[in-house]
Amino acid sequence: MTAMNTVQLVPFALKNAPALIEILFPAQKVSFEAQAERKAVAAQTLTGLGSYWKGRKPLILVRALVLGSLLPPTDNAEADLAVFEKLMAFDDEGLARRALAGNAFSASVLQNLIPISDPERYFGGRGWRRDITDDDKLVLYRQALATLSNYEEKASVGKRPEEVDQDWLYAPVWSEVNRHYAHLGINVKTLPELVEQLGILRYGHRPRVGDTFSGGGSIPFEAARIGCDAYASDLNPIACMLTWGAFNIVGASAESRAAIEKENRLAAKAVASAIDTLGIEKDAKGNQAKAFLYCLETRCPESGWLVPLSPTWVISKNGNVTALLVPDYPNKRFDIQVKSGATAEEMRAAATGTVADGNLQYQLDGKTFRIPIKTLRGDFRESRGNTGNRLRQWVKADFVAASNDIFQERLYAIHWMSKDTLKDARPKTYFAAPSEADLLREQLVEKIVAENLSRWQDEGLVPDMVIEPGDKTDEPIRTRGWTHWHHLFNARQLLLYAELKKHASATLSLSMCQMINTSARLTRWTIGDGPGRSGGTKQVFDNQALNVLYNYGCRASGYLLDSLEAKVSGSTIPNGLRFEQRCLPAAEVSSVCDLFITDPPYADAVNYHEITEFFIAWMRKNPPKPFDELVWDSRRALAVKGSGDDFRRGMIDAYTAMANHMPENGMQCVMFTHQSTEVWSDMVGIFWAAGLQVVAAWYIATETTSELKKGGYVQGTVTLMLRKRPVGEKVGFKQRILPVVRQEVAAQIKQMMHLNDETKAHMGEPVFNDADLQMAGYAAALKVLTAYTKIGEIDVTTFAFRPRVKGEETVVDEIVQQASEAANSLLVPEGVSLETWQAISGIQRFYLRMLDMESVGASKLDNYQNFAKAFCVDHYSKVMASMTANGARLKQVDEFGSRELTDSTEIGPTWLGHLIIAIQQLLTDVEPQSVVKTLMEDLPDYLEVRPKLIDLVRFLENKSRNEAVRSAADVLVSRMQTQRLDS
Repeated sequence: MTAMNTVQLVPFALKNAPALIEILFPAQKVSFEAQAERKAVAAQTLTGLGSYWKGRKPLILVRALVLGSLLPPTDNAEADLAVFEKLMAFDDEGLARRALAGNAFSASVLQNLIPISDPERYFGGRGWRRDITDDDKLVLYRQALATLSNYEEKASVGKRPEEVDQDWLYAPVWSEVNRHYAHLGINVKTLPELVEQLGILRYGHRPRVGDTFSGGGSIPFEAARIGCDAYASDLNPIACMLTWGAFNIVGASAESRAAIEKENRLAAKAVASAIDTLGIEKDAKGNQAKAFLYCLETRCPESGWLVPLSPTWVISKNGNVTALLVPDYPNKRFDIQVKSGATAEEMRAAATGTVADGNLQYQLDGKTFRIPIKTLRGDFRESRGNTGNRLRQWVKADFVAASNDIFQERLYAIHWMSKDTLKDARPKTYFAAPSEADLLREQLVEKIVAENLSRWQDEGLVPDMVIEPGDKTDEPIRTRGWTHWHHLFNARQLLLYAELKKHASATLSLSMCQMINTSARLTRWTIGDGPGRSGGTKQVFDNQALNVLYNYGCRASGYLLDSLEAKVSGSTIPNGLRFEQRCLPAAEVSSVCDLFITDPPYADAVNYHEITEFFIAWMRKNPPKPFDELVWDSRRALAVKGSGDDFRRGMIDAYTAMANHMPENGMQCVMFTHQSTEVWSDMVGIFWAAGLQVVAAWYIATETTSELKKGGYVQGTVTLMLRKRPVGEKVGFKQRILPVVRQEVAAQIKQMMHLNDETKAHMGEPVFNDADLQMAGYAAALKVLTAYTKIGEIDVTTFAFRPRVKGEETVVDEIVQQASEAANSLLVPEGVSLETWQAISGIQRFYLRMLDMESVGASKLDNYQNFAKAFCVDHYSKVMASMTANGARLKQVDEFGSRELTDSTEIGPTWLGHLIIAIQQLLTDVEPQSVVKTLMEDLPDYLEVRPKLIDLVRFLENKSRNEAVRSAADVLVSRMQTQRLDS
């Protein structure tokens, strides 16, 4: 029972109180949980609505941000953190319940993991006794988790917090929460109750959370799920549709979801019946097609043969199925035969296709032909620099290639489901080359589409929208000659989707977008290299581009409509909450919100304004209610995008509007994923002009790395907390601001490190990692800077709007950099003296800091990326032995090559570079006296800096994993310590 609280809840009692997130935040644990959610892939709560929307922020992060913004700090920071973590299910009890919900430990594992004096009380036969309760099991689960060494291990064995029944998960929490906040009149037994009471204490009502870049809807959805009213707006109609789906499908009641399931099944049944009537997916024996495989083919200019194009002729790895090209000499083309049960050698041969490294390549009569694809296309560049090719530009009436087109298309294999097993849960399947009857059915499909395409386009059943050129949309135009969005779909796909659109509803529209993402001319055929998989289609938006293909998979109706037969999963939003949605630019926000949480586009952000036209083309004509109220256009010109002056102006307009639509004690949280140090200066200018002041910043590792995210994608998100800047003019001068920034940095880091020490002593783990402490430096600079209205004679609003000059270092750049350096100077690796640390340069600090982190298990690439930025290292990859996502590491002393330590490299001319060379010389048996003499010759100030050099060598010795290196470093230190000063 919850204890009665005699203190009354007083509206606005916390009106002027700071938020807990301004002081502390369990960033490390939030980072781990955010990545765990990302790695759940399709099991994420909102992904089923549209996995093509890649930019959703993890729900666990949103929950932490909302709670951190509502909870007040008390005079006991450690207790505040403990309560916060209980509310996030990050505490030991929450972890035990999450582990139990996931059946993390079997009876045998528990008995091996912990001593159990009375096992017969818990176990019987092969498992738990039937009369054992969850409370009984939790006794053992708590003990078992205590044997694991860190938070990541404990959290990894259980379910994510959102997957566990919330009433049961949080049952033990409320007595502690009510006791901790008894002085405020808090008396609750659910999370929504707590959120509402905190809102009353701060704002006089249930808190309202807004997101003006709502995207996939994760921010307003999660805010509502924990009890907030929500406002969501986005310029993009697909984003608005996804956010609507989050609330009205995923967040709907169980009864409403059951009604959606019934509607989906009826639509699927109607479409399947129409396709069955046409007779285009079954053979004469009654076998049912599951998928059709198509490839391009082109006329080779050297041989005159028509050659099929595919990067591989393996169809199914698990089934050992290949496509074989058999020369048809009379017709100068290749027949394609499908072979099952291929030998290992045949599989290896089939893995080499007819397209590789941008070339058409094949063998005929012992001769190898290799012609660049760009030659086939006839690529050219005009004298003015414009590019083009000989591809025919398709017209609105096209849906198949014309007979004289450079690229033709052919059906080369069909994935069949055996007639006798169609009703089985997993029908038997096989692959076969298309027969004459199959090709006749293919012609029938094309005939139906040809006769109906114009009418379907007029009725909005099939797109008639032109592809507008752009960064991402240029690809299909340039490489295939496709000019309209329906060209990205073949005849079977157009026919299927036209039938499906006849049953369009709001919920079915979301399902349809997900379907067209899984079957188009841009859906890769996967060769089924997973257990029990024979092959399948990948989604169009595997990554964030429109990737044209040489071969692709097309789903037949059964495979495509499968998703409509599935259970509609969800997480019901509490009753009585207010949700408002608008399809507007961020600068046109229409409602007052107490807390705005936004994840705006920036620099390398996904080009949703372009790629979502793939879906908009299908939705724009005759959309169902309530989507008929949306503007079905990507409105590229209005989208906030890029990183230039227009972007900054758009952001200033947006954040000014939000600042004008929040109360005086309101807050904003701005999330962005950064790559350039210019981001920080831009953000200062944006917040200056918007009248906002930064009050805290946290670094969260939110993303996971895959092969598709190589290159410029970084792994972390910076979260900035902001409040309205106090009214009135405040003038500052650089010479006076810099000491204030340094003081703010020192005070912030000192406070965080003190809490780290206390938490580590009581709970075994620190709260903040080095990245968090780094963010404190930036936050201090932003906090100080954004409090001013003028820096010297520079009006901050004027500064914010002026164009950035390439290569220019502004006063803001300088101050932000100094803040970073001030933070760096305080983050001294254990074993290095402060005097030595302050005397060395960025690359040396980077190497020593990361060497120290590696000694305690740091191996994530984003750690290296972010510290390279923080220490202003130009080419950190040059000192890296591995750049893999979760196995990154520095080169050890003995792994550097001689060319990597010359004066032309970043590390070569430094003290550290010279010391690494010295240790390497000792490893090759050079006399110690000679090594030290060389050091003295190369370093003119050797005698003066010798104590610091010894300090550095000692550090390298302690951190080295190589015994020989440690011995050589010890020899070098001994020689340097005992050498005669006049030698």
